[in-house]
Amino acid sequence: MAGKYGIQAWHSFKNRPPRPKSRRFYEGGFQQTMTRREAALILGVRESAAADKVREAHRRVMVANHPDAGGSHYLASKINEAKDVMLGKTKNSGSAF
Repeated sequence: MAGKYGIQAWHSFKNRPPRPKSRRFYEGGFQQTMTRREAALILGVRESAAADKVREAHRRVMVANHPDAGGSHYLASKINEAKDVMLGKTKNSGSAF
């Protein structure tokens, strides 16, 4: 009897509807010139976030992706560019890469 219920439980577990993922990530490459929306997506903040929230998010993302800690130079430059766009310090020159 326990085997029958175990098999039924396994089949109901296997055939359950998929759960929505708790967090969706941005699926796509970088745009030629970074927009405020893209910068907010990179840093994980709202487009209308305050400057201190932008700096805090930049610090958090850079700790995980810093080139000295094994991160990519390209991603680090994009993260820095996103911070500049969000703080309004950009010259619209685009990334160094």
